[in-house]
Amino acid sequence: MFEARVAQAEILKKILDSVRELVEQGNLDCSGTGISLQAMDSSHVSLVALLLKSEGFERYRCDRSINLGINMQSLGKIVKTAGNHDAITLSSEDKGDVLGLMFESTEQDKVSNYEIKLMDVDAEQLAIPVAEYSVCVRMPSAEFARITRDLSTIGDSVLISCTKDGVQFSTTGDTGSGSIVLRQSSSVDDEKKAVVIEVQEPISLSFATKFLVQFSKSAALNESVTLNLGDGVPLMVEYPMKEMGYVRFYLAPKLSNESDDEEDGEE
Repeated sequence: MFEARVAQAEILKKILDSVRELVEQGNLDCSGTGISLQAMDSSHVSLVALLLKSEGFERYRCDRSINLGINMQSLGKIVKTAGNHDAITLSSEDKGDVLGLMFESTEQDKVSNYEIKLMDVDAEQLAIPVAEYSVCVRMPSAEFARITRDLSTIGDSVLISCTKDGVQFSTTGDTGSGSIVLRQSSSVDDEKKAVVIEVQEPISLSFATKFLVQFSKSAALNESVTLNLGDGVPLMVEYPMKEMGYVRFYLAPKLSNESDDEEDGEE
């Protein structure tokens, strides 16, 4: 028997909104320690890794490890019908063929029940190697979203260049070019608004703009986002969710000889 109760539906809505546009269907791996998901987007360019720790739920039970193949689009649409402050309970029998969802209003005067049929999702479980990153940038997630959105109007690739002086996001397209530079601002009163740059070695890598824009749509998960870059390893964009877990996105850099309209970077 698997059962997990979230005190407020809002957090589950935000999590599903952050991944369901990239991942159409995936396997939720449920165990005693929590729920995890690893899946590539349909073009096999980016990788999504989701972890929801058992202690982040109001109530959690998983008698044995269970794999739930889910259509993420359908799950997201159903969860969206819940009120933000409704409690949501996910449940499934050990050999069941459905995922049950129960919504309870805060006043306990309304209970809604739904079922989603489970799928056989043929997805390879990818081992994400422990990478050595030479640059770590922590910045406001709203600023990351704004930068990627603004630069996407110009070019198909964004060059991220990091030194101890700051981080530069730049792009060039048919209509022109643009660049945005962020300096260290760790001295600001609110650390959530700070830009903190840790550089072991300067680095400059180019990434497909449309995926950066897609990643930045997870800004609702946390006011801060962390970008980890290193030579020879994919970019990791992480949105931590306190005791709940995290959502991470991985994207391989574009090679220097690739044209902007190519979608490279299979992991």
